[in-house]
Amino acid sequence: MRYLAPLVLIVFLSKCTVLNPVRKSPYNLYMANIKDQPFDAIIVPGVPYNAKTWSNVMRLRILWAKFLFEKGYAKNIIFSGGAVHSNYIESRIMGLYAEAFGIPRANIFTEERAEHSTENVYYSYYLAKPHSFKNIALATDPYQTSNLYSYIKKQKLEIKIVPLLLDTVLIMDRTEPKIDPESAKINDSTFNSLKKREGFFKRIRGTMGKNIEYTEEDKNRVKANTTR
Repeated sequence: MRYLAPLVLIVFLSKCTVLNPVRKSPYNLYMANIKDQPFDAIIVPGVPYNAKTWSNVMRLRILWAKFLFEKGYAKNIIFSGGAVHSNYIESRIMGLYAEAFGIPRANIFTEERAEHSTENVYYSYYLAKPHSFKNIALATDPYQTSNLYSYIKKQKLEIKIVPLLLDTVLIMDRTEPKIDPESAKINDSTFNSLKKREGFFKRIRGTMGKNIEYTEEDKNRVKANTTR
């Protein structure tokens, strides 16, 4: 127990504004990127669903996507995430909520392969290409933004970042709309959660993007930009 307090302090400091410039001001990062709106599409990473209700994190991300769409800042929304921790496809669940909020189905896209946050970004980025979405932004909470900021920079992905502004979301109607989650559910007998399929360290590697099979084009792009 005597090591618990220092550990908590280290975790806190690693995310605080002094040591992490991305988290210094989500508002400043938002203002720096929102001037490039309207975005052809925003990427919204998935959150596990338990078949009873949306989690607080899912609620915040969906409401932020709703705000950006209704303001005209985003033309389309790409929800990303497969059936990772439960047998509900995260992106489909989030899409159902977005549709229940009145966002047209034609403007909702789902990326259903990703199991880690870096994969949310990478696979959604390539899902956007066939639809000719060029001006793309990541729209998620500040904590996840800080984790993905360096990945986007490292991979030289042309993705802006518009982090969630909590004070904006908190004044929105946060009542959970009714959805039928069964359409997002996969067969119980074929589902195997990520924790059962991957050990702790493999999941960490996945979070770092190590499970992605990068194309030669991707590798060459990163190499070209890092050797300039």
